[in-house]
Amino acid sequence: MSSTRKKKAQAITPAPAGKGTLFVVATPIGNLEDITLRALRILKEVDLIAAEDTRHTKKLLTHFGITTPTLSYYKEKEQERSSVIIDKLRKGITVALVSDAGTPGISDPGSVLVRRAQVENIKIEAIPGPSSLTAAISIAGIPDNSFIFLGFAPSRKKQRQDLLHSLIDEKRHLIFFEAPHRLQAFLQDCLHILGDRQIFWCRELTKMHEEMHRDFTGNLVSRCEDRKIKGESVFIIAGAADSPGISNSEIEMMLADYKKSGKKSLKDSVQEITVEHGLSRSVVYKTALKIWQNN
Repeated sequence: MSSTRKKKAQAITPAPAGKGTLFVVATPIGNLEDITLRALRILKEVDLIAAEDTRHTKKLLTHFGITTPTLSYYKEKEQERSSVIIDKLRKGITVALVSDAGTPGISDPGSVLVRRAQVENIKIEAIPGPSSLTAAISIAGIPDNSFIFLGFAPSRKKQRQDLLHSLIDEKRHLIFFEAPHRLQAFLQDCLHILGDRQIFWCRELTKMHEEMHRDFTGNLVSRCEDRKIKGESVFIIAGAADSPGISNSEIEMMLADYKKSGKKSLKDSVQEITVEHGLSRSVVYKTALKIWQNN
């Protein structure tokens, strides 16, 4: 314990062979008080800060009185800027890598630079801290902590739907990030493909307008309809339910009975069977279409 405390308090020591050290530094996702003392020390002591958006990072640095020079390192320029930064590290310059919020490399730029530093045998140190992923998991109450993190869903509809189709039978929780302008389309695809599952939705974590809801997909689609959503979201979607033990022929019989009675529309019939038996809405819907068209 004493050696750990001593290491935390000491200044940056030179890396072997005259090379610099790359520090991967987590920064607040909203509340500036969440930054660690170690992160503040590193940001003050390094020679250079590689930032996803220097304008955004300048606000953080100014708040804490840090004057370390910055260099932009954003996704579209990762390859180019990583070469520049690696060259500086080779010369013994110490560099801190930060993203706009949270931990670099988790759905943020950083992996390219880290891999190249590993190849160059450059010392890398993680300065852990805030992450919307771990923040959401910590308050979600997942019983077995079994999940798959998938980052941002593809922005193109076909690719997004293909990904969701591949996850229909996945029993672990599915964790996605999503941008506000794609939120409604994402939820609608989840409802149509994965079915009406329970979702824990976190928006603007640690910020003034923090919002959390535990609800079913269909209800969230309605809640977000015609509403301007701001800020990025984290969705923790329940995994596939255990096999309902219902055959395709039984599904067809139930749909045919609903159609014959005339008491439920195609949409309502699909919804009821999907929710009651934990099935994929898209699969039930395709079966229902055939029955409604052929009878």
